[in-house]
Amino acid sequence: MVGNEIGLGPGRVDLLELIGKTGSLQAAAKRMGISYMRAWNLVRYTNRCFKEPVVESVRGGKRGGGARLTETGIEVSKLYRRMEQEAKKAVRKSWKKLRRFLGQ
Repeated sequence: MVGNEIGLGPGRVDLLELIGKTGSLQAAAKRMGISYMRAWNLVRYTNRCFKEPVVESVRGGKRGGGARLTETGIEVSKLYRRMEQEAKKAVRKSWKKLRRFLGQ
């Protein structure tokens, strides 16, 4: 959270990674099953939360442009995934005990 805004979370990082892979906000949104407008708003709000943008528009080209991760976006995504792995390791024992209470 940055103030009242969600700065980053698993869904936003998924979107960033898909933008990085596809070079397109529209293609990333489609793969996630969300509208282009929803994806655009997520990127806009995320960019606002960071000192430097994490995604930037790319103009021109045969396809008419696209989107790409900035260096900040690449680093933020990597750090987030590293934090996820560290958190999983930290809670492994408690999670194993907690799973015993879950139905399935």
